Amino acid sequence: MNRFAKLATGLVTCLMLSVLAIAPAGAAPAQKNLILATTTSTQDSGLLDVLVPMFEKQTGYFVKTISVGSGQAMKMGEKGEADVLLVHSPEAEKTFMAQGFGVNRRLVMHNDFLILGPASDPAKIRGSKSAAEALKKIAHSGALFLSRGDNSGTHAKEKGLWKAASIAPEGQKWFQQTGLGMGETLNVAAEKHGYLLADRGTYLALNKKRHLGLEILVAGEPKLLNIYHVIEVNPAKWPKVNHAGAKAFGDFMVAPATQGIVGSFGTKEFGSPLFFPDAGKKPESLGL
Repeated sequence: MNRFAKLATGLVTCLMLSVLAIAPAGAAPAQKNLILATTTSTQDSGLLDVLVPMFEKQTGYFVKTISVGSGQAMKMGEKGEADVLLVHSPEAEKTFMAQGFGVNRRLVMHNDFLILGPASDPAKIRGSKSAAEALKKIAHSGALFLSRGDNSGTHAKEKGLWKAASIAPEGQKWFQQTGLGMGETLNVAAEKHGYLLADRGTYLALNKKRHLGLEILVAGEPKLLNIYHVIEVNPAKWPKVNHAGAKAFGDFMVAPATQGIVGSFGTKEFGSPLFFPDAGKKPESLGL
């Protein structure tokens, strides 16, 4: 190599080092694609339609959102088919973490579950003091109950409520499983004039778009709390996952600015937020 070539090579090297030295902290990520597996309620409520574009703009990541039940989302995490999870099935999440599939599980937000039904309320559950009391009335009356039956966080909560009521609904004529997400199950219940368990956010969002003819009949019990966590898939088990992107998404979800948006989302349309921000709170404050 002659001296001119050496000089040119040296100049290029110096220029590259200078560019790296002044590159902003928010430079484009090396691996831009990020797979988010999340519950249908975060998608159906419209919250992710607001948050995901903000995250992409701030960080340079491109998010592929896969909206499924929490159980299926965690199955994707177990197989390394997702990078980050946003789910609401606390007991299943604890098992997921204990088995080493996830890292850095962080509390994000909560809302609540509702028992909905037709205005005629054939099982006379309106005013019931607890979900267990309401479910017993539904079972005794034989009124139609629609279950998601999809191993989602909502389905897990519903199964726990049936167990607390000492009722085994499977196989009963009045009990039907849709195998569908929250929004679709709400539509089926509306068409069939049945009862169901739903999260408040999805119900309010869909009911505004299309009057479902379903009313809130039981709500407010501590057992009906609906809590969401963000979990990064463990890169030690799946080295190819985009862990940098997963961490960035988790950081974004618990950041004060994002939490502020979560706390105000839906207020204008419904008079109250669809979710309540919880980042930084102690789990025991929510009964976890």
